[in-house]
Amino acid sequence: MAQATAHSPTVEERDQAPPDLATMRGNALRLLGPDDGPEALPPAADEVDTLTLALRGHIELLVPEVERAAGSRFKDVQSYCAMACVGEARRKMSVPPLAGLDAGVAHARRLARSLSALCDHYETLSCRP
Repeated sequence: MAQATAHSPTVEERDQAPPDLATMRGNALRLLGPDDGPEALPPAADEVDTLTLALRGHIELLVPEVERAAGSRFKDVQSYCAMACVGEARRKMSVPPLAGLDAGVAHARRLARSLSALCDHYETLSCRP
Protein backbone atom coordinates (compact mmCIF):
# COMPACT_ATOMS: atom_id res chain seq x y z
CA MET A 1 0.00 0.00 0.00
CA ALA A 2 1.47 3.33 -1.04
CA GLN A 3 1.89 5.98 1.59
CA ALA A 4 0.48 9.42 0.78
CA THR A 5 2.57 12.41 1.69
CA ALA A 6 1.74 16.07 1.59
CA HIS A 7 3.27 17.98 -1.29
CA SER A 8 5.70 20.77 -0.65
CA PRO A 9 4.16 24.18 -1.24
CA THR A 10 5.05 25.81 -4.53
CA VAL A 11 6.63 29.24 -4.71
CA GLU A 12 3.23 30.71 -5.59
CA GLU A 13 1.60 29.05 -2.57
CA ARG A 14 4.33 30.30 -0.22
CA ASP A 15 4.20 33.85 -1.57
CA GLN A 16 0.41 34.07 -1.66
CA ALA A 17 -1.21 36.33 0.91
CA PRO A 18 -3.88 34.73 3.09
CA PRO A 19 -7.48 35.30 2.03
CA ASP A 20 -9.06 38.56 3.16
CA LEU A 21 -11.67 37.05 5.44
CA ALA A 22 -12.78 40.44 6.78
CA THR A 23 -13.81 41.60 3.29
CA MET A 24 -15.46 38.26 2.54
CA ARG A 25 -17.44 38.33 5.79
CA GLY A 26 -18.35 41.98 5.21
CA ASN A 27 -19.86 41.21 1.81
CA ALA A 28 -21.76 38.25 3.24
CA LEU A 29 -23.15 40.41 6.04
CA ARG A 30 -24.46 42.95 3.54
CA LEU A 31 -26.89 40.27 2.39
CA LEU A 32 -27.54 38.48 5.63
CA GLY A 33 -27.74 41.30 8.11
CA PRO A 34 -26.93 40.85 11.77
CA ASP A 35 -29.68 38.31 12.48
CA ASP A 36 -29.79 36.47 9.13
CA GLY A 37 -33.59 36.50 9.10
CA PRO A 38 -35.68 36.24 5.93
CA GLU A 39 -37.51 39.43 6.84
CA ALA A 40 -34.30 41.50 6.73
CA LEU A 41 -34.42 44.03 3.94
CA PRO A 42 -32.46 43.00 0.85
CA PRO A 43 -29.90 45.30 -0.69
CA ALA A 44 -30.99 47.53 -3.56
CA ALA A 45 -31.91 45.64 -6.73
CA ASP A 46 -28.86 46.85 -8.67
CA GLU A 47 -26.60 45.82 -5.80
CA VAL A 48 -27.76 42.18 -5.68
CA ASP A 49 -26.06 41.18 -8.94
CA THR A 50 -22.82 42.88 -7.92
CA LEU A 51 -22.83 41.23 -4.49
CA THR A 52 -23.64 37.84 -6.02
CA LEU A 53 -20.64 38.12 -8.35
CA ALA A 54 -18.43 39.16 -5.44
CA LEU A 55 -19.64 36.23 -3.32
CA ARG A 56 -18.99 33.80 -6.16
CA GLY A 57 -15.47 35.16 -6.55
CA HIS A 58 -14.82 34.91 -2.82
CA ILE A 59 -16.04 31.30 -2.77
CA GLU A 60 -13.89 30.41 -5.79
CA LEU A 61 -10.84 31.81 -3.98
CA LEU A 62 -11.60 30.27 -0.60
CA VAL A 63 -12.56 26.73 -1.64
CA PRO A 64 -9.00 25.69 -2.62
CA GLU A 65 -7.65 27.31 0.55
CA VAL A 66 -10.04 25.32 2.73
CA GLU A 67 -9.17 22.15 0.80
CA ARG A 68 -5.47 22.81 1.30
CA ALA A 69 -5.99 23.49 5.02
CA ALA A 70 -8.06 20.31 5.42
CA GLY A 71 -5.35 18.22 3.80
CA SER A 72 -5.65 15.26 1.49
CA ARG A 73 -6.58 12.87 4.29
CA PHE A 74 -9.34 13.58 6.76
CA LYS A 75 -7.57 13.44 10.09
CA ASP A 76 -10.38 14.74 12.23
CA VAL A 77 -14.00 15.84 12.31
CA GLN A 78 -13.05 19.44 11.50
CA SER A 79 -11.45 18.42 8.20
CA TYR A 80 -14.40 16.22 7.28
CA CYS A 81 -16.91 18.98 8.05
CA ALA A 82 -14.87 21.53 6.11
CA MET A 83 -14.85 19.28 3.05
CA ALA A 84 -18.60 18.76 3.34
CA CYS A 85 -18.97 22.54 3.38
CA VAL A 86 -16.78 22.78 0.26
CA GLY A 87 -19.06 20.31 -1.50
CA GLU A 88 -22.14 22.25 -0.48
CA ALA A 89 -20.62 25.54 -1.64
CA ARG A 90 -19.79 24.00 -5.02
CA ARG A 91 -23.33 22.68 -5.33
CA LYS A 92 -24.79 26.12 -4.58
CA MET A 93 -22.45 27.70 -7.11
CA SER A 94 -23.65 25.30 -9.80
CA VAL A 95 -27.32 26.25 -9.37
CA PRO A 96 -28.28 29.29 -11.45
CA PRO A 97 -30.54 31.84 -9.78
CA LEU A 98 -34.15 32.05 -10.90
CA ALA A 99 -35.49 35.24 -12.47
CA GLY A 100 -36.74 38.03 -10.24
CA LEU A 101 -35.42 40.09 -7.37
CA ASP A 102 -36.72 37.80 -4.62
CA ALA A 103 -35.15 34.72 -6.21
CA GLY A 104 -31.89 36.59 -6.81
CA VAL A 105 -31.72 37.73 -3.19
CA ALA A 106 -32.49 34.21 -1.94
CA HIS A 107 -29.73 32.78 -4.16
CA ALA A 108 -27.25 35.42 -3.01
CA ARG A 109 -28.11 34.73 0.63
CA ARG A 110 -27.48 31.01 0.15
CA LEU A 111 -24.06 31.87 -1.29
CA ALA A 112 -23.43 34.28 1.60
CA ARG A 113 -24.18 31.56 4.17
CA SER A 114 -21.81 29.16 2.39
CA LEU A 115 -19.10 31.81 2.25
CA SER A 116 -19.51 32.55 5.95
CA ALA A 117 -19.20 28.85 6.78
CA LEU A 118 -16.10 28.51 4.57
CA CYS A 119 -14.51 31.46 6.39
CA ASP A 120 -15.19 29.75 9.72
CA HIS A 121 -13.70 26.46 8.51
CA TYR A 122 -10.63 28.20 7.07
CA GLU A 123 -9.99 29.97 10.37
CA THR A 124 -10.47 26.78 12.37
CA LEU A 125 -8.26 24.66 10.14
CA SER A 126 -5.48 27.19 9.67
CA CYS A 127 -5.20 27.85 13.43
CA ARG A 128 -5.01 24.25 14.58
CA PRO A 129 -1.66 22.74 15.58
